[in-house]
Amino acid sequence: MTDKHPATRPANPRFSSGPCAKIPHYSLDMLADAPLGRSHRAKVGKEKLKAAIETTREILGIPAEYKIGIVPASDTGAVEMAMWSLLGERKATMVAWESFGSGWVTDVVKQLKIDAEVKTADYGQIVDFAEVDFDTDVVFTWNGTTSGVRVPNGDKIPADRAGLTICDATSAAFAQALPWDKLDVTTFSWQKVMGGEAAHGMIVLSPRAVERLESYTPAWPLPKIFRMTKGGKLIDGIFEGATINTPSMLAVEDYLVALDWAKKVGGLDGLMKRADTNAKILWDFCDRNDWIANLAEDDATRSNTSVCLKFTDDRIKDPAKFAKAVAKKLEDYNAAYDVGAYRDAPAGLRVWCGATVEASDVEALTLWLKWAFEACLDEQD
Repeated sequence: MTDKHPATRPANPRFSSGPCAKIPHYSLDMLADAPLGRSHRAKVGKEKLKAAIETTREILGIPAEYKIGIVPASDTGAVEMAMWSLLGERKATMVAWESFGSGWVTDVVKQLKIDAEVKTADYGQIVDFAEVDFDTDVVFTWNGTTSGVRVPNGDKIPADRAGLTICDATSAAFAQALPWDKLDVTTFSWQKVMGGEAAHGMIVLSPRAVERLESYTPAWPLPKIFRMTKGGKLIDGIFEGATINTPSMLAVEDYLVALDWAKKVGGLDGLMKRADTNAKILWDFCDRNDWIANLAEDDATRSNTSVCLKFTDDRIKDPAKFAKAVAKKLEDYNAAYDVGAYRDAPAGLRVWCGATVEASDVEALTLWLKWAFEACLDEQD
């Protein structure tokens, strides 16, 4: 069986959910304009950082009155910065349906010890936002990278909420429509939909979030890398390119190159269309084959970026062992790299379908998925 593999492999077998595939036709030569060896506080450095912020605003349609900052430690750092700086003023509600959301629960409940209600859903499901009290501060993940489940829209988030919404949108930004009027703090990283380099995060603050920062001081000390205010006022420089710590100007240039590509493919609409097209290929593949299914139980909540799949064939003896064998076989044959399910997630596969992935590669992958499934079924102990 293993010798009769498909003739065509994906041209780019990189389907990792982070760091994700670089933009099509990527080359290190594209980074020639990076101001290496220069201070990020020099004029050229500030201009690059400012361009990254404002081009992000342009593509994502972030309102002019919202503040956008580049922060340390990727999306994780941005989420932690938000929680440590803003929570504690009132009761919080922690909403989680996958591993990263569960991590934020742990930090708030066990580390910050904030009065919080915790609402969870199993992998493949999502919490009903109609049951969430938005007069509390609500922390949630828009797109569950490890579960393949996303919030379908912001309709159930009230405009007249008293609390803040803190949204981890790292696998959603640039691939899904985010309702900025419903989000007070939004975080994401460059390494997901834009295929940028890791270690840099972004935080977007609404005027309501800024007001909270300037009127509330947490009971706990804040590390320097989390401080967004000084003397009760927002440190505006953070949101104009004067980063808290030293950024990699090479990574900044890489992000700028990706943003320029995004504009060329149609901006946010073009990026979303590419992700939707990629994901639909896998969804349709699942519909045609009864041995594999989307982990997301409700079609309205299926992610178009981190598509999580589960094997449903009764002949599979050990689901976890089988899924790992399929992922390994795909990698051994250079058909797909890093497509195993996240370690805390149910056994299965996770295929990144964000905008930097080509639809032709996803099409080719489906042939290899079928082949690897049949081969591993034959090879079971």
